[in-house]
Amino acid sequence: MKDINQPLTEEIDLEILRILSQDGRESYHKISTELNKSPVTIKKHVELLEEKKIIKNYGVRIDYEKLSYNIIAIIEVTISKGKMIDVEKEIAQNPNVFGVYDITGNYDALIFARFKTRPELSAMIKNLHASPNVERTNTHLILNIIKEGSSFSELMDKERNTNK
Repeated sequence: MKDINQPLTEEIDLEILRILSQDGRESYHKISTELNKSPVTIKKHVELLEEKKIIKNYGVRIDYEKLSYNIIAIIEVTISKGKMIDVEKEIAQNPNVFGVYDITGNYDALIFARFKTRPELSAMIKNLHASPNVERTNTHLILNIIKEGSSFSELMDKERNTNK
């Protein structure tokens, strides 16, 4: 088996990622048929991609609005110097939070969170302000979702078209 520290270079690996990014439940047999390789070869490549942590997990895309999580907030947070990682890790523990990012600019962190009700959002904001290490926040509410998520397949297509 290959060294897992080697960079991803083989076209077959990129093609496997393209296919799995469209449907993570695709069978080795179907992938092997599409790529004209044996299922055993596909399995070995997938296992290596998993070992390298390029494939981190397999999941489903959930329509949160159908589950009444209709409020999405983007919260910018300014954090006391030297406490950023601690505060971000604490915020990340909140089950409503689905993204915590270090950012540049006027704020230190960007938080993405989903809520069923305005009082839940209000409670989270008040909890943030109660932290001695949070200096200020700025909250945005998402009105409409135009695009959510990304597609590795589309990135590959764009890269191929750019390199032609």
